[in-house]
Amino acid sequence: MTFKFDKLYRLGAWGAAACMVAICALIALQVTFRLVDALLVLVGLGRLGISITGVSEMASYLLVGATFLGLAYTFVHHAHIRVTLLISRLPSAIRVWFEVFGLIVALAISLLLAYGLIELARESLQYNDVSSGFMAIPLWIPQTVLATGVGLLCLALLEALITALRIAARDPSSFREATATDDSEMP
Repeated sequence: MTFKFDKLYRLGAWGAAACMVAICALIALQVTFRLVDALLVLVGLGRLGISITGVSEMASYLLVGATFLGLAYTFVHHAHIRVTLLISRLPSAIRVWFEVFGLIVALAISLLLAYGLIELARESLQYNDVSSGFMAIPLWIPQTVLATGVGLLCLALLEALITALRIAARDPSSFREATATDDSEMP
């Protein structure tokens, strides 16, 4: 299956990767500071006492960003777990309608989630909500990242649904499920 907005989904994946790199950098820096302090104490000198305040809080927000920004990319590259034990035994003409139904349900749930996240971010911005940890991070920032990731997933689901509906309407017997190793376009 070919996705027209694949570059957009790849951008989300790059954002997810950037979040993961930032987590690694923050943790590595924090560990390095602690090691330097330990070595200084070992040789009889005083600690420098350098640390990154709120590193676990920042890492948790970045992890959520990495997870949600990667949703659409993971979906379009068929890396989400699917249980197809029963429907894989059905003929293609019937299986395509199960695919359509599944995509409709997934899209409906994702749209509800996106709407809720957008409203949550809007409220956080309106009331100037901040996190309660060491750092007062405006909550609309991570909430906007969440909404963006779910919005990208909604777009990917819509694209897949339109393609599945076209196949179901034109030639349902030609339907075949795409797999993680098969990124070619469905007939």
